[in-house]
Amino acid sequence: MNKNHFVAIMAGGIGSRFWPMSRTNYPKQFLDILGTGRTLIQETYHRFAEFIPNENIYIVTSEEYVPIVKEQLPGMSPENILSEPSRKNTAPCIAYIAYKLDRINPKGSLICAPADHLITDNIAFKKVCYEALNFVSKHNALITLGIKPTNPNTGYGYIQFDPQAASDNVYKVKTFTEKPSLEIAKTFLASGEFLWNAGIFVWQVRNIVRAFEKYLPEMHEVFIAEEHAFNTKGEKEAIERIYPLCTNISIDYGIMEKADNVYVIPSSFGWSDLGAWNSAYENMDKDNLGNAIAGDNVTVIDAKRNMVHVETDRLIVLQGLEEFIVVDTEDVLLVCKRDREQDIKEYVIEIKRNKGEKYL
Repeated sequence: MNKNHFVAIMAGGIGSRFWPMSRTNYPKQFLDILGTGRTLIQETYHRFAEFIPNENIYIVTSEEYVPIVKEQLPGMSPENILSEPSRKNTAPCIAYIAYKLDRINPKGSLICAPADHLITDNIAFKKVCYEALNFVSKHNALITLGIKPTNPNTGYGYIQFDPQAASDNVYKVKTFTEKPSLEIAKTFLASGEFLWNAGIFVWQVRNIVRAFEKYLPEMHEVFIAEEHAFNTKGEKEAIERIYPLCTNISIDYGIMEKADNVYVIPSSFGWSDLGAWNSAYENMDKDNLGNAIAGDNVTVIDAKRNMVHVETDRLIVLQGLEEFIVVDTEDVLLVCKRDREQDIKEYVIEIKRNKGEKYL
């Protein structure tokens, strides 16, 4: 393993589209969504531990989730669990780890990845990560991993790349597009020039710091003003001063869509962002009627293509349902058409309005 390779696992989201299983105080990255025996953050950590030194793996998460991280990843050093005092999207999160590492090893290469994505081919993933780490160690480049699309999915962002390779399997990015309409997604797929945006980034530490200085100068100034406190006992207090001054902005909007040194590696490693219940459905084993069932006490009669997740020991009998999401927890039962899964976020807002935060 290379001591100059680092990874930051971003684990601060609340996963509201996986409600009611994912809750504000225990979101989806800390759950075994697919019934594998490991939570999503555990899967992510062990995937990186195969090729990144343990002392170089960091978790960046919300302050309230630090005890959960310590419980689920007991082998991690507490110093490598970085707590954010508030949720400010991915740019401040990445700035935190970047400016911290800039004081330790500015020539180090850093992978930034979400904690809650599914990757089924770890060998292919490791190979792509090494390709990216090797490229950024030699070039002033910001790399994003793009997934070769298998269908015109409208739930993902898309990356258009220059067909002329800049290096072996590394291409210059031309444009980023947020979630497109179905018709536009179909044209993207037909062109062969577009990839799904996986939200996994690779760069040299000093180069992402330079990018913050150029494209998010106000955020850069806030972090630079406190840089002396990083990797000292004063780091937590410094971060508590920094975060209220940071814009709530993603790294995609803040830097990647503006920079002229962004590259992509087209990849296939069995990726899904597990953004909502349908993505879980697509990645689970099905019965002969196409039902994906997580739970030991579920009986299905004449029901087809349903996503069923049961946390309780209660007997659940489903008859006649087709293409529904059924999630049963100790205090909430959700029954929702699969094609309305994107509305679950709105249901959560409505429940908060009418019932308070008890069920969130």
